[in-house]
Amino acid sequence: MKKTIKFFLSTLTLFFIHYSIFPASASAICPVCTIAVGAGLGISRWLGIDDAVSGVWVGGIILSSSFWFIDWLEKKNFKSLSFYYKFQYKKWLVTLLMYALVIIPLFTSGIIGHPFNTLLGIDKLIFGTVVGSLAFLMGMYLDKKVREIKGKQLFSFQKVAFPVGALIIASLILFFITSVKIALV
Repeated sequence: MKKTIKFFLSTLTLFFIHYSIFPASASAICPVCTIAVGAGLGISRWLGIDDAVSGVWVGGIILSSSFWFIDWLEKKNFKSLSFYYKFQYKKWLVTLLMYALVIIPLFTSGIIGHPFNTLLGIDKLIFGTVVGSLAFLMGMYLDKKVREIKGKQLFSFQKVAFPVGALIIASLILFFITSVKIALV
């Protein structure tokens, strides 16, 4: 336990030192949001929370990372990736590849696909990933609408709070659904 805490604290310290010295420019989905989603996923798995709830955070981090990577590719404008820039559905392709990079290893390792780990006939992790992706998109949409209607953001880190808040709400809903199902069995 002490090794885990030391590792976590040293990693966190190195992260803050790195980003203090080399600050990143702002992007459409900020790194803070991605880190918040990743922290939520780590905490939920560590606490032994149901796979459907953990899947919500998996879906959020995959989508957040996809948008982040798309922005990075657009800014870099690699000459060797000219086929990428001519491709009409490049954002869909990158997002699909990000989902594949996560789902395929989980499937091949047996984490996804267990016959008794289902909710509504769908694997709990897949179900949660879909719900999390939709919740993350809804949070982004609500942030955009609020900015459009008000002409500004309502509070600091609103761009982070709306998607993460949507993931928290979706997690709570799935938590209560899965806990009721377990209580009924």
